[in-house]
Amino acid sequence: MQSRDMLSSKFFEYYNNIDYHSYSEEKRRLQIELLNLQHWVTENGKRVAVVFEGRDAAGKGSSIRRITEYMMPKHYRIVELGIPTKKESKNWFRRYERHFPAQGEIVFFDRSWYNRAMIEPTMGYCSKSQYKYFMNKVLDWEEKHMEKGLILLKLYLSVSKDTQMVRFKERQVDPLKYWKYSENDEKARKYWDVYTDYKNQMFRKTSSPQSPWVIINSNNKLETRLKAMLYLISQIPYKERFDFMPLAKEKKRQRYSITVEGVSFKNLNYRQYKLLETLGSLYQAKG
Repeated sequence: MQSRDMLSSKFFEYYNNIDYHSYSEEKRRLQIELLNLQHWVTENGKRVAVVFEGRDAAGKGSSIRRITEYMMPKHYRIVELGIPTKKESKNWFRRYERHFPAQGEIVFFDRSWYNRAMIEPTMGYCSKSQYKYFMNKVLDWEEKHMEKGLILLKLYLSVSKDTQMVRFKERQVDPLKYWKYSENDEKARKYWDVYTDYKNQMFRKTSSPQSPWVIINSNNKLETRLKAMLYLISQIPYKERFDFMPLAKEKKRQRYSITVEGVSFKNLNYRQYKLLETLGSLYQAKG
């Protein structure tokens, strides 16, 4: 199994600016590995918890959906908790412990106990004492469970302010996605810098050799999904030797063309194409 140091190398760069055809091919290869990983978890009675954190529209849910697309449904769960009750807010760790995986199960947390490290203090949803208590206790709490056999991975999907705005606009005009957008999303954008400060403090104080954070740039959804999958299979010892190699960087990348408001754009990569496609939808909606 390769060490966590692989993430400080250029291992992830294989997926930068990947075209859609290559993405689809690589996604299938990674999903096969993920199914092998799940078999190992179930056959050996392992308990795996995967935390996905990030701002709204960072791609947490869509990444989890691609990871679990072909997994055996009865051996994984997706946990996405709503607004806590007063009792849950006071017993923060217990609120999440009750959703931890059983033997032979993988649980994906679409946002997690780390709400208390970022969005709750940003928006004033918890007291300063609750925040401080969490930050002082969370690593010991995690490592205690890991000593008892829990395999814990923590991923943070990092989206830029401009990309988040484009995705919000897309949700507003898309009849299949409008429900994903709320006034609270826009309210949180006003505190972008405050959230950033809490986020950086979280990385400094809640990452350890036993329980590290990995940060994945999520401005390109295709790259994000593949990198998240690659991280999982590289960090969970479902085989004696990690021998998976990403698609060759030299693989020819597909190019795209699109016309927006009478202006033609050619020789685009997939990310550029999707951005212009979204802008074209916004212009049509305004028209």
